[in-house]
Amino acid sequence: MAELGWNPLLRDQIDWHWTNAVRPRLVGLTDDEYAWEPAPGCWSVRPRGTGTAPVQAGSGAMTIDFAMPEPDPPPLTTIAWRLGHVIVGVLAVRNAAHFAGAPTDYFAWDYAATADAALGQLDEQYAVWLSGVESLGEAGLARPCGPAEGDFADEPLAMLVLHIHRELIHHLAEVSLLRDLYRQTRPLTEGP
Repeated sequence: MAELGWNPLLRDQIDWHWTNAVRPRLVGLTDDEYAWEPAPGCWSVRPRGTGTAPVQAGSGAMTIDFAMPEPDPPPLTTIAWRLGHVIVGVLAVRNAAHFAGAPTDYFAWDYAATADAALGQLDEQYAVWLSGVESLGEAGLARPCGPAEGDFADEPLAMLVLHIHRELIHHLAEVSLLRDLYRQTRPLTEGP
């Protein structure tokens, strides 16, 4: 029996989901959907100086809303916010810590003002992540996460990979649901 390779299994699992479930659902994302607030008080990505959350983070013309500690219950978030969280907090920060990506955090990121720009950032960070996971090989999956992961510093990188994949599946499914909700709550266009 051939030896089981965990690294290809982990990559194939997330790449199948990305290729067959996530990325096709993001095709055609409009700027209106990206910024749509399905309820009052949503957290979003907004032009600098227009946010109402306790913290607005970002290095460019756009900032992302949040608070520390997070309120209970937390506010509903827009597609822009969820994509910003995935791009920065889930992928870019980990890419910087583990795969030689540019150092970043929520305050240093230049958030996208448009859906197309956000999807470009998402595609770029996902590609870095997938390539980085591949570069770990089997031995790399077993090595400790290190100080960048705080309380998980001594856990194997395989645990981080599994966690990040859960985060991608979870948050990007939320984006898909928000797209469905947006489509169902907009007035239907009259036919010819």
